Amino acid sequence: MDIKTATAIRRLRLVSAPEAVSFLILLVCSVLKRTTDFNAVPVMGAIHGVLFILYVIFWADAWNRAKWSLGTAAFYFVLSVLPTGGFFAERKLRRESEDAVIAARARQEGAVKA
Repeated sequence: MDIKTATAIRRLRLVSAPEAVSFLILLVCSVLKRTTDFNAVPVMGAIHGVLFILYVIFWADAWNRAKWSLGTAAFYFVLSVLPTGGFFAERKLRRESEDAVIAARARQEGAVKA
């Protein structure tokens, strides 16, 4: 994995957890809006919207650079629209990037010919 691909995956990983948190907070704010006088939906909606747009942009970049299959790309996109999916995406992307770093170091040292 080259540095640009690793960077694209890292950006997607770093935005996935905050996007998931903002989604959950937006859901809580929506419930509070209907049950109390508290209305933070406009603010949280904007924050979540920006984070979701960043997630989609970084997802498209990672898909292009990592040459993911359609199934893998669809999996990461579906995780973005599930309330806790960003947490699972972050964990899976972290494992994927760590495995890629280990494989690259092994190839560098000549331990693996792949």
